[in-house]
Amino acid sequence: MVLMIIVILVVVGLCLGSFVNALVWRLHEQGSKKAKSKKLSILNGRSMCPHCRHELAAKDLVPVFSWLALKGKCRYCGKPISTQYPAVELATALLFVASYAWWPEALKGAQVAVFILWLLLLVGLMALLVYDLRWLLLPDRIVYPLSAIAVVIAVINIASANRPAMALVDVVLAVAIGGGIFYLIFQMSGGKWIGGGDVKLGWLLGLVAGTPGKAVLFIFLASLLGSLVSLPLLMSKKLKRSSVIPFGPFLIVGVIVTVLFGSGILNWYRQTFIDF
Repeated sequence: MVLMIIVILVVVGLCLGSFVNALVWRLHEQGSKKAKSKKLSILNGRSMCPHCRHELAAKDLVPVFSWLALKGKCRYCGKPISTQYPAVELATALLFVASYAWWPEALKGAQVAVFILWLLLLVGLMALLVYDLRWLLLPDRIVYPLSAIAVVIAVINIASANRPAMALVDVVLAVAIGGGIFYLIFQMSGGKWIGGGDVKLGWLLGLVAGTPGKAVLFIFLASLLGSLVSLPLLMSKKLKRSSVIPFGPFLIVGVIVTVLFGSGILNWYRQTFIDF
């Protein structure tokens, strides 16, 4: 039974990872100054090569395997297809399996619904991560639907909690911390230190974190990861101090780690540094 679930999660994750690639490209193309086309519709448009715009056949759309079979090139124009495509597909599948393996609650009752919604949320978070890495933007067309999903998750968790009133207070405080810190930074810097998209993402991820402790944790993890990545690049002069580094991907990685392992990390911290 467990093996079957893992296989299903891998297959679904690969397919939805392919959807993420198509989604971010189509959203970017729709937002460009190019003439809009029904072919770029997220719901109705057919998959196409990002270079020659040739519609792809079913044999070209098998996640990872089609890219490998074609040696990373378009079948029709021969131009290289970015390694982003198989990387995102594999990453989404791995996140699905990791979420199942390390889900912090027993998968029964309301938690089954929460887990399914979490997988949908992961798809959107992957889309935001890729979009921010490529174009330094966090589109509202992705952030707002994800916020709606996060609200539903929060409502389910509050309704099923032993102390719903306390759970509600925790969520409100988590949102205030998650978005409030970035809102203050945005206002103080006039938008120079952090973008408005990061503020909206902060509100969203605070809602996902669900408690004040976890909200602080995902911000700390994001800051730590950002430093670990950017400092070596600055020291090696691969980045300049004036370079713009997207913070959204670090926030997203931070909240994923927090959702799956946050309770254990916070318990370890309390036992190690507080209860002595």
